[in-house]
Amino acid sequence: VPIILVIVSIGSCIACGRAEYRIGDECCPMCSPGNRVHEHCTEFTSTFCVSCIDSTFLDGPNGLMKCAPCSSCDSGLGLRVKQPCKPESDDFCGPLEGFFCLLSNKDGCRIAQKHSSCKPGQYIRHT
Repeated sequence: VPIILVIVSIGSCIACGRAEYRIGDECCPMCSPGNRVHEHCTEFTSTFCVSCIDSTFLDGPNGLMKCAPCSSCDSGLGLRVKQPCKPESDDFCGPLEGFFCLLSNKDGCRIAQKHSSCKPGQYIRHT
């Protein structure tokens, strides 16, 4: 009876922790919200993080080298800034005066529509 021997190489299959990201064989500490990686960690040094600047942000712990650009609250879409972009959060948009929100997400209103005006003798029917 022939015997088959299978050798499996484990290699570096160790998972990084929840607050770490992998670079090569290293598990590096993530940068905190509002910061990005300037230099990845090494065997001898920790991750070097710097703040997001110039209308950019990162809203969660990360191992990213670039911050995301802030959205703009486009008045052409019926939007205004309710809370401006900060290093740790995107612009939070709301509808302009006389508008209502049609489409929203965690970052606020994305598309707004102008309220209709009733002509004399007309009224709004609620369904």
